[in-house]
Amino acid sequence: MNWISVLGIFAILTLAYGLSTQRRAIQPRVILWGLYLQFVFALMMLRRDAWSMIGMGLFLGQIVYYLILRASRASGLARFRSAVGSLVVGGGCLWMFKKQIYGQDLLAAVADGVAELLTLSSYGARFLFGNLADPQYFFPSDTATWPGFGYQFAFFLLPVIIFFAALTSVLYYLGWMQKAIESIAKFMRWTLGTSGAETLCSAANIFIGQTEAPLMIRPYLPGLTRSEIASVMVAGFGTMSAGSIAAYIAMGIPGEHLLAASLMSAPAALVIAKILYPETQHSETAGDVGLPDIDVGDNVIEAATNGITDGLKLAVNVAAMLIGFISLIAVVDISLNWVDAWIDGRLLGGELVERSTGGISPVVAEYAGIVPGSLQTLFGTLLRPVAWVVGIPWEDASNVGALLGIKLSLNEFVSYTAMAGYMREGVLSPRATILATYILCGFANFGSIGIQIGGLSALMPGRRSELAKVGFRAMLGGALTSLLTAAVAGSLL
Repeated sequence: MNWISVLGIFAILTLAYGLSTQRRAIQPRVILWGLYLQFVFALMMLRRDAWSMIGMGLFLGQIVYYLILRASRASGLARFRSAVGSLVVGGGCLWMFKKQIYGQDLLAAVADGVAELLTLSSYGARFLFGNLADPQYFFPSDTATWPGFGYQFAFFLLPVIIFFAALTSVLYYLGWMQKAIESIAKFMRWTLGTSGAETLCSAANIFIGQTEAPLMIRPYLPGLTRSEIASVMVAGFGTMSAGSIAAYIAMGIPGEHLLAASLMSAPAALVIAKILYPETQHSETAGDVGLPDIDVGDNVIEAATNGITDGLKLAVNVAAMLIGFISLIAVVDISLNWVDAWIDGRLLGGELVERSTGGISPVVAEYAGIVPGSLQTLFGTLLRPVAWVVGIPWEDASNVGALLGIKLSLNEFVSYTAMAGYMREGVLSPRATILATYILCGFANFGSIGIQIGGLSALMPGRRSELAKVGFRAMLGGALTSLLTAAVAGSLL
């Protein structure tokens, strides 16, 4: 166990406690159960020894117990389904123990399956772009002939977003996504004791984005308590959509850890939210809630068409953000580098040091001294202790701190793009690569505050001022959610 990561868990919870609006109202149940679920998920998915089996036994045993309880309280077909479900889960657990199949194996198989599925988008992309969208050309042995990562992003990763949005829309039409979200939400509510609406929204954020997840609880939004509003916003800031995960997997970010980060962040978001804004009011959805109807189209073709249209908007938006933000980074870096060269270089006679930029900056060297010669150095210096306390090795903490700074100030797409560059250049150690995947998970950045407030205000216009008051602290909560998930993962690696 990495004890620095363990200390990091307490440090993050202490920071959240310091930001709390009602410290005396904090309910231990949410915190203890949320951390328990995170550790069980982490044991299952990150260890490859007896601890993984223990984690699977705890989790699957808990599911069986939950299904048995549901069966005892249900009648007719519902009781039969719960009984069959408990038998299936129990039998699966025994089979995995017998075959010594670890949770890591299952998650890797899912990640490989998703990656294989994503390659199907290349058929549509190659129809338009030819060999530029052919996966066999991505990493040829003669890299000098390859035009660069940007071509891979433009001609493969952006089509992946469009394809996955269409697929997700079809799954919604078929009702499969709703079933998965509802099942996870009911289990989480049973353990954490949170309200039906906030739990359902948090579970939905495992699969969909920060503006789409609240639609799952649209009928209940006007009556949410302030604590529930915070939970909805923190979950949106602290998790990722399936479309984003798909793009990052195609980018080369470790797929199994992206999936684990998204799953672990759901209970973590409720933990952080309930520390920042403990529940002091009575929720209208203190009991369970059902899913409202989600209109994605009248038939499969219309659902796919609507998904493609939404995916196109997202892909164009992502491309535009990357072009704009990376170009602005270049402007800021050139300015900082000029000041660094004048002060640290000419006046102080500092040594010129080469820097790895991850492919998002023209600055490849700067002078040692007192002035940061790039945003990477500025963020890396300021956030290096934060990266270290969650378990990043000190020699990697500066680079990961820089990635975290880029995520908070710009967005996660730019930071994951830079991380992919670090991975290609071999800058990060294996441990740093894994934990950075968790740290960068989520939409916690300053721009997302406006996105969330704007989206939620349209759904609950009478509470815009309340959303504005919660927004900044909720964004910090989303960042703490990702750090908490990384610290839990780091404690078991």
